[in-house]
Amino acid sequence: MAEAGTGFLEQLKSCIVWSWTYLWTLWFFIMLFLVYILRVPLKINDNLTTECKVWRNPLNLFRGAEYNRYTWVTGREPLTYYDMNLSAQDHQTFFTCDTDHMRPADAIMQKAWRERNPQARISAAHEALELNECATAYILLAEEEATTIVEAEKLFKQALKAGEGCYRRSQQLQHHGAQYEAQHRRDTNVLVYIKRRLAMCARKLGRTREAVKMMRDLMKEFPLLSMFNIHENLLEALLELQAYADVQAVLAKYDDISLPKSATICYTAALLKARAVSDKFSPEAASRRGLSTAEMNAVEAIHRAVEFNPHVPKYLLEMKSLILPPEHILKRGDSEAIAYAFFHLQHWKRVEGALNLLHCTWEGTFRMIPYPLEKGHLFYPYPICTETADRELLPSFHEVSVYPKKELPFFILFTAGLCSFTAMLALLTHQFPELMGVFAKAFLSTLFAPLNFVMEKVESILPSSLWHQLTRI
Repeated sequence: MAEAGTGFLEQLKSCIVWSWTYLWTLWFFIMLFLVYILRVPLKINDNLTTECKVWRNPLNLFRGAEYNRYTWVTGREPLTYYDMNLSAQDHQTFFTCDTDHMRPADAIMQKAWRERNPQARISAAHEALELNECATAYILLAEEEATTIVEAEKLFKQALKAGEGCYRRSQQLQHHGAQYEAQHRRDTNVLVYIKRRLAMCARKLGRTREAVKMMRDLMKEFPLLSMFNIHENLLEALLELQAYADVQAVLAKYDDISLPKSATICYTAALLKARAVSDKFSPEAASRRGLSTAEMNAVEAIHRAVEFNPHVPKYLLEMKSLILPPEHILKRGDSEAIAYAFFHLQHWKRVEGALNLLHCTWEGTFRMIPYPLEKGHLFYPYPICTETADRELLPSFHEVSVYPKKELPFFILFTAGLCSFTAMLALLTHQFPELMGVFAKAFLSTLFAPLNFVMEKVESILPSSLWHQLTRI
């Protein structure tokens, strides 16, 4: 009976030794299995393959009338080569088609959009106009040669006349073949671009109601061209008119769960909610009595906006200097924050107490977001590649804003490191007891070497009798 008990204990001991020996292997395979099972809910594949998509800035400025003026005054280039190269690709996509070689003026403009030198592009546009009334040539001159918005508007009106003629002709032939469909698609893009820029000229020249009407008409005429995000231009113009009911109506249409969000959508929604309570909001009073329903809605809207793009508040609160917005933006990035704040800061200032409410509440968002920071409550994980793309879009003299980090307390980090180190030592000691014994002796001897050295020096200095009495004490 005793032998049987002894045998059982020996088997149990060998099983425990075996489990400790191969525990790390078992743990590794368990983790792999969990990662495989949870790959769908955690969206691991999506996170690994996520690429930062760059969007055309809906409110981009005019190169000749605005960006170049900044260069003349400061000597700095507000646009990066990467940003301008993206614009060149956009122009080739929207303003050219495969049949351009059949028309001399369009063939010249097809080469002009690929030119890197601004003067070469402008010269090519003038050359195309000598041959024919070319809408895209007028567009290029309005964008790059005109030095004022008034000049740009005149050129866009000439472009509109030429573009409408091309659009009507291609509309009649669009069903006669693939090349005619491509040409009609190009003429549609040109016409929409011209009308949009004319509306933006009217907005910049103070004719805001006229601009709103032009934008509404354009959205009704071409409802499927949502890729141009004309509703963001409309929202900004309506805010200038303080037509908040109309702003809410536009948000109700575009702030939909199935549509891609933007800083303009999220922060405009937050501004409208804040407007209802911001004039009487007091953090001291709110801490005493608690938040009312309207105040809670406003705070939640601000948290939603900040979670989408955390860089905007520093520009709205003027904690960071604004620069001219780039021609392309990265959603949820610093470039989008600059583009939004550049045009909407005045609208936040106009609403009494809105910036104060933002200042009191926006930082609390990061305490609410679960750790790690890549998670979120309302939106997909914050893209890791955002900072890199923003550095290419924004000029070198601008300090790129990065995602605010939530830091763990030192005690938690220290405890986690100590536990991990202890577990590693235990595993190594179990696996290699003799080798770890040698390392332990060497470590202790090294650790106490300075103390032994001091003791030897003390013994050599003090008299032996005195040292003997001290050691007895």
